Formats: sequence, structure tokens, C-alpha cells
Amino acid sequence: MSEGDSPATGPARPNTSVAHNARVWNHWIGGKDNYEVDRRVGDRVAGMFPVIRAVARADRDFLGRAVRFLAAERGIRQFLDIGSGLPTGDNTHEIAQRVAPGSRTVYVDNDPIVLVHARSLLTGSPEGVTDYIDADVREPDEIVRGAARTLDLDRPVAVLMLGILNFVLDTGEARDIVRRLMAAVPSGSHLVLTHPTFDAEVGGAGNRAAMEFWNANATPPITARGRPEIAAFLDGLEPVEPGLVPCSRWRAEPDADVVPQYGAVAVKP
Repeated sequence: MSEGDSPATGPARPNTSVAHNARVWNHWIGGKDNYEVDRRVGDRVAGMFPVIRAVARADRDFLGRAVRFLAAERGIRQFLDIGSGLPTGDNTHEIAQRVAPGSRTVYVDNDPIVLVHARSLLTGSPEGVTDYIDADVREPDEIVRGAARTLDLDRPVAVLMLGILNFVLDTGEARDIVRRLMAAVPSGSHLVLTHPTFDAEVGGAGNRAAMEFWNANATPPITARGRPEIAAFLDGLEPVEPGLVPCSRWRAEPDADVVPQYGAVAVKP
């Protein structure tokens, strides 16, 4: 990392015998940081559910629009990106620092290969700070403690949870994670969320078979949820227009394709 102070650890030892989400996702968006097993499983999932590559691209594009909006229109200067995945073009800190060079970003993930790449590639502007926390989304208190080393939690923070709550299979646990994270940040903070869905009206019907195959052949296990369950993650927050919509349509061109991945930005009042 650039100005962050996370201690160095020993060599990461990723498991290359089982496909892993961060690496498969990297494959779907055209990255090179993956293994043969990731490509094989990713291609099989894409064969069963061809829209998944469009979902991956749409999710990444949503990240760019949401971070630019928060930095330029809401004045957010602190970003906590949970489940950041492998670095690729236009990462959170790069987008934010183009608007405000002094922006601070903390990335959170728990995959060894992500850790290696994050520490070597996620460098920020001289004015800003980037840091990395090796932690699991199921440990929100640990995430908050780690983030507090870099972020001022008395000032608004954008909490990014893109495609991460779908790895918390119990919906009640997932809601509690969001509640605890948002309780730790002040009024004016924002939640940025994407989540896959089974909803047929946005093309999600094929997700079931694809996810069953994934859960039998890759890690970590995953689930999708209906719009009402995903909307419940925003309880107590005020959604920013246009609310909870397919992430490809959030503040995008009106003719953008619909994908079975909901996205929203919501502010803590």
C-alpha cells in the first residue's frame, strides 16, 4: 500500500486447486490474475448463465459511477471498500482521488492472493492514503477497528459492499453485519451495495442452477436474494435516486441493459 501502515506478513499461500470468487470475477472482467481452475469453473458458469459476464462488467461500472457521485456531489472523502477483490483498472481510491486527491480508502478482503496484489498495486496519490485490512465480512467489529487506523470515523464514510453480502448465506446475519457497520459511522455516511438476484423480471431465473454448480465446485458458497430481502439491507437509510435498481441502470444511460444484480446508494440520516 502507499501511505497505509498495515504490517507486512509472510508469503501468501493461495489455494490453486479450487476456484475462488475473486479470481473467477477477475477472469469474467478480462483480468489475468487467475488460475486454470478459475477459468474452467468461470467458463462453465458463464455457459450456464451467459449474462454473468455482463453482470461483472455492470457491477464494476456501477462502482465507478457511485464513487464519482459520492466524491463529486456528496463531498465524501473516506471510502471503506469491503470485499474489494483483485485490483483492476479504476479502483475505488483512483476514482475518488481523481475528484479529490486527498481521499482516503481502506480496502478489506480475506483472500491471500488479493492481499498480495493489493499491497503491491493499490497505491494512491501523494495527498491521499490507501490501506488494506485482511478481514472477513463476518467480522464487522474487526473491520471497524482496522478502518479506524486510517479513517476518521467521526466524519462521513462511504461503506462499499459490492457483491459481498451474497457470501453471507444467512439473511439475518447479513442484515446484522450491515447494521453494525453503519452504526459505526456518522450521519452523512453512505452505504453502496450490489447484490445478485433470482428475480425473473430482471433476468435472474438462471441464477439458481449456476449458483448450485458454483457451490459444488468453488469457494466461497454464494446465494442470491429477491428485491425485498435486498431492500431490507437499506433499512434506516435514505436511498439516493433512483433507489434500488439493476446496478446497470443506476444513474446510467436510460437504454442500459438490465442485469440480475441490484444496486443502490443510501445515506445515513
